[in-house]
Amino acid sequence: MPYTLNKKISDLQPYDPISGEYRIRLDANESFLPVPASVKKALMQEISEMAFNRYPDPCCTDLCKAFADYYSIKPEFVTAGNGSDELISIIMQAFLMKGEKVLTVAPDFSMYRFYASLSEAQCVTLEKGEDLTVKVDSLITSCITESARMIIFSNPCNPTSLGLEAQEVRRLVKCVNALVVLDEAYMDFWDQSLLQEVEQYDNLIILRTSSKAVGSAAIRLGFAVANPTITRALRAVKSPYNVNTMTQAAGIHLFSHREELQQAREQLLSARDSLYKEVQILAQSYPEVIQLFPTCTNFIYFRSPKAKELFEFFGENGVAVRFMGDSLRITAGAPEENREVVRLLKDFFKR
Repeated sequence: MPYTLNKKISDLQPYDPISGEYRIRLDANESFLPVPASVKKALMQEISEMAFNRYPDPCCTDLCKAFADYYSIKPEFVTAGNGSDELISIIMQAFLMKGEKVLTVAPDFSMYRFYASLSEAQCVTLEKGEDLTVKVDSLITSCITESARMIIFSNPCNPTSLGLEAQEVRRLVKCVNALVVLDEAYMDFWDQSLLQEVEQYDNLIILRTSSKAVGSAAIRLGFAVANPTITRALRAVKSPYNVNTMTQAAGIHLFSHREELQQAREQLLSARDSLYKEVQILAQSYPEVIQLFPTCTNFIYFRSPKAKELFEFFGENGVAVRFMGDSLRITAGAPEENREVVRLLKDFFKR
């Protein structure tokens, strides 16, 4: 008999990002800023002296310390991963048994449901209301009634650009027996993190990334922060050499340049605010076709009955944005890129 794939993977399709050549790419929420030349120079020197025949540090000791120092937390709370995606996958596999339930919300990062299915967990999705906000009371109720073992969601949210204030997240963590996995990939752009408080909870993991405000999507570097008990478990179940030597070196250099990272953050926030204000003016002029949501990320998000037509119009003009059914998500780009986005929006609606 021929070999056949099992049910959990037989119908899966490979991840399909927007492909093709675009003069402006604002579809993946990357930073438009290059890594500072001084950091690149130091890294290139280190790479030239690197022992390529040796495995990387399995504990990522210096990397975790650099990350911890940057955020003023203890390095023993930190686990490094090959991007946040790897850490989400590891957490799903390790902290859930087959058939147990994980609770998430929608719209949110689609990969949560994907990794839950691979882990053979049951994914319960709580749909957000018309305002797209997370309702903590509903999450608590659903967690209890569904006997969920894990809750996972992004804060601030990808794709809605909305955030849940720290006091509400604290209330959630304290009111459930489930493990709460809080994906703070965009928290560098806001001020409601629980990172400094993680030791206080026995059921909290916070995820962070280097792909957004740190501007290093290319190196695939993420972090999980939790109390010592959870951290020991995470370090035990991850692959021993999951973060390669070059990524570790790059991360150490990046997080050691606090001033440069803070300056980059301010530039990204300025670009975000500029784009938001321009689109807000358009939303006031065309309220029937643009419903713009507030943002505490590095992108904007709006609903529109013309979303698909807009997406295609942007593509025809060499600009990649993210199409999400009835909505568009647009990363804040460099000033000239934002001006082009606004120009195209104006041209589209003038038609």
